[in-house]
Amino acid sequence: MIHINRPPKSTYPQILNPINSIPKLFSLLSRMHPFLSNTFLRLPTKSLLFSHLPMSAVASKPRRLRGVVFDMDGTLTIPVIDFAAMYKAVLGDDEYKRIKAENPSGIDILHHIEKLSTDKQREAYQIIADFEKQGLDRLQIMPGAAELCGFLDAKKIRRGLITRNVNEAVDLFHQRFGMMFSPALSREFRPYKPNPAPLLHICSTWDIQPNEVMMVGDSLKDDVACGKQAGAVTCLLDEKGRYSSQDFANLDLKPDFKVSSLNEVQSLLKSNFDLTP
Repeated sequence: MIHINRPPKSTYPQILNPINSIPKLFSLLSRMHPFLSNTFLRLPTKSLLFSHLPMSAVASKPRRLRGVVFDMDGTLTIPVIDFAAMYKAVLGDDEYKRIKAENPSGIDILHHIEKLSTDKQREAYQIIADFEKQGLDRLQIMPGAAELCGFLDAKKIRRGLITRNVNEAVDLFHQRFGMMFSPALSREFRPYKPNPAPLLHICSTWDIQPNEVMMVGDSLKDDVACGKQAGAVTCLLDEKGRYSSQDFANLDLKPDFKVSSLNEVQSLLKSNFDLTP
């Protein structure tokens, strides 16, 4: 039989108190029988630190989410505009090819229009308006959008919208599909995304901190960039898998979440966030 000389009882409360008393435990064990001492000292430190702690002491608390801001075209609505054709009509074939080669992740057409003369700008905006009007005639809601909005409403989570489309398109979207987003900012609000100003404006209107808001959109350079610069959580909707880790590296932009459909967003919110009002 092994006989162990125990230390006085007064030492036990000092050892069993906080986690940082572990070294004292090892010291105590070293004065015990060598077999027991060596056995305990071979145990992983992590097991001593965490085996009897409640999960709440180990796992971090989920981040609170109080608002979701959506892009419109390609996120809440199915993409119907032929952007390549629109860009070629504005820039011309040669200039379009040159700019696209320099910007493989996408062309910021509004940025390029701002560099044109006043007359050229007016002409370019009219071309864009014509393409956008054709898109309005074929406007369709994105699968999962209505269900996601219903879920957010049930959880009392605010819904906002930021688009580089015109205000007329936003009004038609609201009327046709019966879903209201407020605030809903179009490109008439300056500066438009990827500048974080529209998202920060919505957060201010809601009186909510940006880190309690998620930006959802299908553009890495517009939606994710806007959200990141504002300090919000970002979710990239990539239906066709057009974005890779290399795209994230090239633009130094990585979304916090990436989904292939809006149907995935609801489960994502449930799993990763505190959704209490």
